[in-house]
Amino acid sequence: MRITLQALFAPNLAAVQFAIKTVLGAGLALWLAMRWGLQQPSWALMTAIIVAQPLSGMVLQKGMARLVGTLVGTCMSVLFMGLFAQTPWLFLLALALWLGLCTASSTLLRSAWSYSFVLAGYTVAIIALPAISHPLSIFDQAVARCTEISLGIICATASSALLWPMRVERQLTAQARSAWQSGMQAARATLAGDALARKGLLEILGRIVAVDSQREHAWFEGPLGRQRARAISALSQKLLMLLRISRSVRRQWKQLDQAEADQLAPWMEQVQQALTAMDRPTLQALRPQLLDASHDSAISSAQSYCLARFTLLLDTALAAGAAMQAVEEGKAPVEQPATLSPHRDLSLALLFGARSALAFLTVACFWLATAWPAASGAMLLTCVVCGLFASRENGAQIGMSFMRGIFLAIPVAFVVGQILLPQWSSFALLAMAMGVPLFFGALGMAKPQIGATATSFCLHFVVLISPQNQMTFDVANFFNSAQAMVLGVGAAVLAFQLLILRNPAWHGRRLLAATLQDLVRLTRRNLRGAESWFGGRMADRLLQLARHYPELPEQARSRWDDGLLGLDIGDELMHLRLSLAVAQVPADASQRRYFEYLEQVLERGPGAGRGDALADASSALLEALDSQPPSDALKLAQGAVVQLQKSWRTWCRQQEENHGAA
Repeated sequence: MRITLQALFAPNLAAVQFAIKTVLGAGLALWLAMRWGLQQPSWALMTAIIVAQPLSGMVLQKGMARLVGTLVGTCMSVLFMGLFAQTPWLFLLALALWLGLCTASSTLLRSAWSYSFVLAGYTVAIIALPAISHPLSIFDQAVARCTEISLGIICATASSALLWPMRVERQLTAQARSAWQSGMQAARATLAGDALARKGLLEILGRIVAVDSQREHAWFEGPLGRQRARAISALSQKLLMLLRISRSVRRQWKQLDQAEADQLAPWMEQVQQALTAMDRPTLQALRPQLLDASHDSAISSAQSYCLARFTLLLDTALAAGAAMQAVEEGKAPVEQPATLSPHRDLSLALLFGARSALAFLTVACFWLATAWPAASGAMLLTCVVCGLFASRENGAQIGMSFMRGIFLAIPVAFVVGQILLPQWSSFALLAMAMGVPLFFGALGMAKPQIGATATSFCLHFVVLISPQNQMTFDVANFFNSAQAMVLGVGAAVLAFQLLILRNPAWHGRRLLAATLQDLVRLTRRNLRGAESWFGGRMADRLLQLARHYPELPEQARSRWDDGLLGLDIGDELMHLRLSLAVAQVPADASQRRYFEYLEQVLERGPGAGRGDALADASSALLEALDSQPPSDALKLAQGAVVQLQKSWRTWCRQQEENHGAA
């Protein structure tokens, strides 16, 4: 309640500006729709509210995605009605399958453009369901809905771009600097042996993923936004590399005995101080000193590997700093970096798609059994809620927030639509009657904690009033529509509760299987873009594992450790392949045999009694590398072979401890 009161009666300046832009854009869309005599001006008004976003690039990107999805949904509605107009039950089944397919596709895409699939799903319901009793008018309705929705998109975009524009690319600079600082601090903490706690590791991964996901919106803010978006891709890649190399340095440090560690302790302290200072000259001055120390013949091979990795860590820290400077200056890197690849889960997508199809079919069966006229509105709302929220693991909670918005909208809409508007007759009075509640609703939309409830309030307030040039006022129809809304959202929430991922351990096993598949592919994948491909997917999986971590039983919480060890093995594998490429070591038979055997071992996965599976292959490869001309890159490759074997042994030992020797 405190958050709601603060949002409505003590908003900050940005929230007030957002509310004004939203109301003006929505009012302009409604006025033009009524001026041009469109069939249902309320759709233009609702579209302007749905598209509204605090940042200008977000509005344009979301508007473009909505427009594309609307066009696809319009075409599919005409197609479905043309094929199944004479068989309503078959039409409803086809619509349920289409809605499920669109929900699954939006889950798999995992980008801002996934909103296109959401719109393509429920636009078919918006156009086709009202025309199910008179199918010959489907084309006219399709053109009308497409026109109204496009008008809402244009008005919302113009309002956001012209009034107090808040550019995404400017916001991203602050977010990128925060992520860079967190990355440098995380690297220092890892070296210090603080062993980043789960929360600390998740914080840096979450920051990297969050700033990279916002990058797409900056593409719609002109050349500077596109340049900054490219620079952010490079920064995300360098921060993930910094995190993995700091972990690899710590793993190498653990291989030193006490005397060796004491001898290198001054170097460790200097590196930590340089990372804490985040000062480019300090990093540049320390790097050649470490490189010279790694060539000292008086130190052991393990110490030499460790110092060489210190050097690589400083190189990566310098590259991350250069990427951060490029973000601030809005300069794109010379070579286009690969974007982070998210984890895509087909099983989860099918589950979420089944949610949408089941909820819609439930309401459709109710309509076929009762022939209740308002049930078409319930089916429409079920499609909208499922399209928007079925692909989220917390869909039921968001659905209940949506329900709260409906209950708030009903009394306000009754007062405005059934008491005030019958006595008022001009557009100015209509705008005043609707504008005040929508303004307060927009203030709530600017607050993330109550955004779903506020958005629901605004949309259903508009639906219940349904402004038109020739308005009709019917209390019975008003309460019928309200009941249909509750029924539609209730069916969606029920489906979200019935079809839910109730077994986090099963989810963890699937993420482990996906990690092993990626490790297998990493043995032969082109190294170009491999850092972003593997690092992005593993960051996404670790974030997912953390969401389920508290729900797991104590014996199953090792899935989190499985994720970390999978990340470490992938890092060592990339490190090995990159070092071999830099050292220009010929790809002879020993290398081919090693990677082929490594691929077979990874396909089997870790388990009891498999800890020494890489011992012979590693010895053979190290023996072959000893015959090559010495170099720093070759030294790093030798260290990677040793660390890869040790990490695999640790993973197998953990599996044995958790699941027994059998």
